[in-house]
Amino acid sequence: MEHGGHSGHGMMMDLPPFTLSRGLEFSGEPFFLISCSLGIALYGWGVLRLRRRGDAWPVARTIAFVTGVLSVALVMCTKLNDYGMVMFSVHMVQHMVISMLSPILLLLGAPVTLTLRALPAAGRGRKGPRELLVALLHSRYMRIVTHPAFTIPLFIASLYALYFTPLFSTLMGSKAGHIAMMVHFLAVGLVFFWPIMGVDPGPHRPGYVMRMLELFAGMPFHAFFGISLMMASEPMIDTYKNPPASLGIDALSDQNAAGGIAWAFSEIPSVVVLLALVYQWYRSEQRQARRKDRVADRDGDRELEAYNAYLASLQARSR
Repeated sequence: MEHGGHSGHGMMMDLPPFTLSRGLEFSGEPFFLISCSLGIALYGWGVLRLRRRGDAWPVARTIAFVTGVLSVALVMCTKLNDYGMVMFSVHMVQHMVISMLSPILLLLGAPVTLTLRALPAAGRGRKGPRELLVALLHSRYMRIVTHPAFTIPLFIASLYALYFTPLFSTLMGSKAGHIAMMVHFLAVGLVFFWPIMGVDPGPHRPGYVMRMLELFAGMPFHAFFGISLMMASEPMIDTYKNPPASLGIDALSDQNAAGGIAWAFSEIPSVVVLLALVYQWYRSEQRQARRKDRVADRDGDRELEAYNAYLASLQARSR
């Protein structure tokens, strides 16, 4: 028996009831398996290139990036991807991880900074990959797609315009459509969190307070989306209205669980990003303080001497 739009995948519809161990079995989805392997290989090449040159690259950044890539592989290259086709709750785990957790980890790995440092300069008057990347980073296109006026509505529309219109069922009807949707979720997460994280260079460099405001601007909409699924009294998404009998699940209960997952995930990245921002802010203040100390040492505390002389002149005048 065929349900919804899944028949285009040629996948087994009689999946056994979901358990975590079944969900985490390796499935080797080719597109994401190749993409994730390539991502780690290229990042490793960049780090090795820097090391051979005698330049340091923080181990924490490498760990963050690799963990980010593995988090994508975890939800896309395992049976979670199969169960996500027939269970809304599992699909929501995929969506939340790939759009809110993976992008943060990938961005903490500073892949753009690493690429700029690893790629050789092409030489005067010539354009190589490094120069093309710099041109892209400074382009009008990049200024638009990373601007809060674009990223925040896109972040919100990726939930409401996708799930509450026939577009979702259309995309879920083919393997290519499903992959395109997941790539879109990852891309939206990256452009939303990129200016907020501020680790890599980009067209927008908002201050720390502005970054926090950008972060919290999208989260209430995310939470409301989750709550609307949790509170619904009937299944809202056609694709998941008739789950295979072999799963032994109720469509409405599964949808309510999906809503709970969406709601909870809107909180987790907020806390992670907030901690990262506070840490970056602290480090930035420390650097500024050290810079001022160096200037003071170099100038022989000229500012302090001038201020003391000014106080002395005031004292002399008042006598």
